[in-house]
Amino acid sequence: MDISSELQVTINDLVQPGKGILAADESEPTIAKRFKAIGLTSTEELRRAYRTLLLSTPGIGRFISGIILFEETLGQRDDNGKPLPALAIAQGIVPGIKVDKGITPLPGAPGDNVTQGLDGLGARLKNYKALGARFAKWREVYPVSDSNPTMLGIEVNAEALAQYAAICQSEGIVPIVEPEVLLDGNHTMERCSEVTEHVLHAVFHALHRHGVLLELMLLKPSMILPGKECTERVNVETVARETLRVLKRTVPAAVPSINFLSGGQTPQQATAHLDAMNRQCSQAPWGLSFSYARALQEPVIACWSGNPSQVAAAQQVFYRRAELNSLARQGKYDPKMESTSL
Repeated sequence: MDISSELQVTINDLVQPGKGILAADESEPTIAKRFKAIGLTSTEELRRAYRTLLLSTPGIGRFISGIILFEETLGQRDDNGKPLPALAIAQGIVPGIKVDKGITPLPGAPGDNVTQGLDGLGARLKNYKALGARFAKWREVYPVSDSNPTMLGIEVNAEALAQYAAICQSEGIVPIVEPEVLLDGNHTMERCSEVTEHVLHAVFHALHRHGVLLELMLLKPSMILPGKECTERVNVETVARETLRVLKRTVPAAVPSINFLSGGQTPQQATAHLDAMNRQCSQAPWGLSFSYARALQEPVIACWSGNPSQVAAAQQVFYRRAELNSLARQGKYDPKMESTSL
């Protein structure tokens, strides 16, 4: 099979009606914060146990088509010695891998950052692919203020995303391109919209320059929301409408799916916003789906709390959260479902 056909098979497996992607690729510092919130100290064994819980949830492949893993997880095994990626594959879920190496301040652009990890990426991808990964994810972050992101910050981050995506496709790995406009701050929804439009224009110009095949990649953007510290209040329909407006102006129809990040929203907010977008734009040129981390996992971690006797209960919580997002993916979610069983 040639590389293009290989990439297309992965796209077909990832982009399925009613399904989305679970982001379980938290770095060690990030998952340590999640565990600390429930009184746990992060250890390799606890991380293995928790991610085994997610991947072995019965029937979860009904709603989840792919899972983004942290490098550590790719090499771990369950209690029976089965590689964790194999647990995903057994449920029809495609394993993927986070490949960036985190952010560093961008010289010449105070307040902006750029993501590291391009050096040696091709070689790392070969290794990840041998371990079962078929797609990858790279995140660039854009802080929002009156002066950020700078034009330099927008251009440098777009270039990094495009280089990453081109390297992935050359290795037969589908790239998820993640430009995250951060919710931190007191900026208005209008400012978020303005920044997001500039960012996405730059990203797709860079992808074009690098010859990235848009049909064989996925986009993972943030939604258009006011900053966390902004006093402005907006309803679900407004968030959906403004997000769709920006996407229609910036994302080519060739992109097969837009899988949103939840970006600090509550699980209920992230689900409701996704549902509203699918209701408002049922004939969108791209799929409108999810690639949530905390919005899928937060109630699961709280239920589990590191207690082996709570694994089954936590898996039920995870299954339910994934089911609700599957319905949102189809424009069939109702907030009343949060307190009822399907």
